[in-house]
Amino acid sequence: MFRALIIDKKDDEQVVELTELEESALPEKSVTVKVSYSTLNYKDALAITGSGPIVRNFPLVPGVDLAGTVVRSTYDEFKAGDEVVLNGWGVGESHWGGLAEMASVEGEWLVPLPPGFTARQAMAIGTAGYTAMLCVLQLERHGIQPSSGPVVVTGASGGVGSVAVSILSKLGYEVAAVTGRPSEEPYLKALGASEIIDRASLEEKGRPLAKERWAGAVDTVGSQILANICAEMKYNGVVTACGLAAGFDLPVTVMPFILRGVALQGVDSVYAPREQRLQAWTRLAQDFDAQKLESIVTEIGLSEVIDTAPKFMEGSVRGRVIVDVSR
Repeated sequence: MFRALIIDKKDDEQVVELTELEESALPEKSVTVKVSYSTLNYKDALAITGSGPIVRNFPLVPGVDLAGTVVRSTYDEFKAGDEVVLNGWGVGESHWGGLAEMASVEGEWLVPLPPGFTARQAMAIGTAGYTAMLCVLQLERHGIQPSSGPVVVTGASGGVGSVAVSILSKLGYEVAAVTGRPSEEPYLKALGASEIIDRASLEEKGRPLAKERWAGAVDTVGSQILANICAEMKYNGVVTACGLAAGFDLPVTVMPFILRGVALQGVDSVYAPREQRLQAWTRLAQDFDAQKLESIVTEIGLSEVIDTAPKFMEGSVRGRVIVDVSR
C-alpha cells in the first residue's frame, strides 16, 4: 500500500482526497519509482483546486515533479537503486504524477539525479528552477550577456522568478524584479535583485514603444505585463516567455519586433528534449547558489497539499514549495 493524492470526478464534481492504494493501481509504465520528494507548483494548484483545465484523465495523481529511487525497471538506462528526477512530460496532467509515495513512469521521462544534489535539493529547484535555467540558456543563445544591459524578471516572487533572479544575479547580470508584493523587497534583494518594480506599473495598457530599458527578460506571467515588457526592450533585446499567471492573451503590437529587432522566445519545460534537460541540470549545479536555496523553500507534507494549493490562487506563495511525501 502507498499513499497518494487522487483527483477524481463524482457526479460531474471534482473530488480531491489523500488515500491509500495498492501498487497494482499504478499505471503500467517501464519504471517504478519510490518517491522521496515532490513539489507543489502553480499548475498543480490549478489542478487540485479545479481552477484550470489541467487534468485530462480521471482519476489522476497530480504533481509535475518527482525525485526518488528506482524500485523496478524494464528500461535499459535505469536499474533498481538508481536515483532519478522527473519534470514535465505531462505527469500530473495526462499521466499520474509525483504527489504520491510511489510512481510509475516511462524511462525516457527520467534523468539521473544530478551529481551534488540530494532528492530534496533537486525538488527545491524542481520544474520552476529547471524552467528558469532554460530561459537563461535561451538568453545566452541569443547573445545576451551581463554587458548587454539589465534583465527584468516578472513574477519574481514565484518559483520560476525567484530562481531566475538568483541565477542571473550569480552570473553577473543586473536584475530588476517585478512583483505585486512590495513586502517581498528584502527577499528579492537577498536573491540578487538590484531594482524592485511594482507590478501595478505594468498592468495597464502602455505605449506600443516605451523607453528602452531591458536587454533581456524572463516573463512568467504573460498578458498585458508581457506586452509592456516587450515595448520596453532595448534594440535586439530578447524576451523569454514561460508562463501565463496573468493570462494567456498578448495585447502587443508588432512595433518592438520590427523597429527594435526584439525577439520573443517561448520556453517550454514540459516536453523539452532530453539534451536540453541534461544541459539545464548541469548548469543548475554550476550556476545556482545552493546557499540561497533554503531561503526560497517552504517544505510541507503530502497531508498538507490540499490546504496549501488555494494559496497559489491567492498569490500568497513565495518561492518554492516542496513536498515530503512520507508525511
